[in-house]
Amino acid sequence: MRVLKHLYVQVLIGLAAGILVGYIAPSLGVQFKPLGDTFIRLIKMLITLLIFCTVSIGIARMESLKQVGRVGFKTILYFEVVTTIALLLGLVIANVVHPGAGLNVDPKTLDAGAVTHFVTEAHTQAKAGLLEQIVPNSVVGAFARGDLLQVLLFSVLFGVALSIMSDRSKFLAQGIEQLGDVLMRIVEMIMRLAPLGAFGAIAFTVGKYGIASLQQLGMLILCFYITSILFVAIVLGTACRWAGVGLWPLLRYLREELLIVLGTSTTESVLPRLMEKLERLGCPKSVVGLVLPTGYSFNLDGAAIYLTMTSLFIAQATNTHLTLMQQIGLLAILMVTSKGGAGVAGAALVALTATLSSHDIIPVAGITLIIGIDRVLNEVRALVNMIGNAVATLVVARWEGVFDVETARAVLAAPREKEPQERSDEVGGIMQLPPHQAMQEGQK
Repeated sequence: MRVLKHLYVQVLIGLAAGILVGYIAPSLGVQFKPLGDTFIRLIKMLITLLIFCTVSIGIARMESLKQVGRVGFKTILYFEVVTTIALLLGLVIANVVHPGAGLNVDPKTLDAGAVTHFVTEAHTQAKAGLLEQIVPNSVVGAFARGDLLQVLLFSVLFGVALSIMSDRSKFLAQGIEQLGDVLMRIVEMIMRLAPLGAFGAIAFTVGKYGIASLQQLGMLILCFYITSILFVAIVLGTACRWAGVGLWPLLRYLREELLIVLGTSTTESVLPRLMEKLERLGCPKSVVGLVLPTGYSFNLDGAAIYLTMTSLFIAQATNTHLTLMQQIGLLAILMVTSKGGAGVAGAALVALTATLSSHDIIPVAGITLIIGIDRVLNEVRALVNMIGNAVATLVVARWEGVFDVETARAVLAAPREKEPQERSDEVGGIMQLPPHQAMQEGQK
C-alpha cells in the first residue's frame, strides 16, 4: 500500500478510471468535466503571481543586467532553432506519409460556421499586433486575465528595477521571495487533487469524442504521435545529452508532471511544480524563472509539429495542391503564428486558423475536419511542449555555465524521487537539505 502514497501512482489510477468511465458510460464521463476544469483553475489562479515572484527575484539576484541580457538572448536563440526544427520535421513527414490523402473532401460541403469562433479570435490577435499583445494596458489587468506574456514583461522590468535599486530594495525583495515560498506551499496542497483533475479531464475527453473519431482520422493521429516521439527522442534527446544528462532519466524524474499534463491536456497545470523540480535538479532559480515562463509562449515544440502537420493534412484532404514555394511560405507564416500561445487547450486551433487565413490557399473551413480530434492531439502536443521547455532550461543553464551537472546526475540516479511534501520532513527538529545544499551550508 506504500506505493499508493506516490502522486504519479494516484494520477495513473485517476487516468485509468477516467478512461474506463468515459468508455463505458460516455454521458457520465462528460459530466465529470468540472473536476478537470476546477483543478486547472486552482493552479491558474496562482500562476501569474508565482511567475512574478520567481522572475523578478531571479533577475534581481543575477550578477548584472548584462547577464540578464545574455541569458535572454541565448534563450530566444535556442527557442528559434528548436521550434524551426520541429516545424520542418512536421512538414517533411506530412509530405512523406500524406495522412490526408484519399479523403477527397469538398471544401464547399464543410460547415464554415464551426470555425467562426477561431476565425474571430485569430483576426482579433492579428489586428492587435505583437507589441500590443506583449505590452498590457494595465498591470492589474494582465494579472487578472492570466496573460503570461504580459505578466512576464512586467516581471522582467520589476526585477531589473530591484537590481538597480540594490540595497534600498532589499526588504521588498525578501518579502517577494517569501510570498513565492508561500505560493509554492499552496501549490503543493493543490497538487494533492491532481488525480481527481486527471480523472475528470480524461473521462470528459473519452466520453465526449469516443473511439469513433480516433478511427476516422487515425492516420493523422498516428502520424502526429510518431513524429512527436521522434522529435523528443532525437532532437530533445541530443540537446539533453549536450546539457550533461540523459533524456530517459529526466522523463522518469518528471513522470508525475507528464501524467498530469496527459490527463489535463495543458502544461499550465504543472508550471509551478516543474519550476521547483528544475531548481532541485541544479538549475539556478534565476535561469529557471526566466527560461521556463518564456518558453510557455515562445517554445511550443509540440504545437509547431501540430501546425505544419495539420495544415498539410487539410490541404491533402481537400485536394489542395501546394508547390514547394507555397510550402516555404506556409513555413514562414508558421514561424510567427506558432509563437505567443500559453499552453492552453484550444490555443493551437486559433494559431492554425490565423495561419490558414494568412496563407489564403488552404481552405480555413478544413479546420472542421480536425476539431473533433484536437483534444486527442493536444494531449501529446502538451507533453512535447512541456518536455521541450524542461530541456530548454537545462540547455540554457549549461550554456551559461551555471548548471550543476553533478547534482543533476545524483538526483536523476536516485532510485525513487520523493514527493515534495516528503522532502521537507524534519529529523530531530532539523530540516534535511539536499546534498549539494548541505555541502554549501557546511562550507559557510
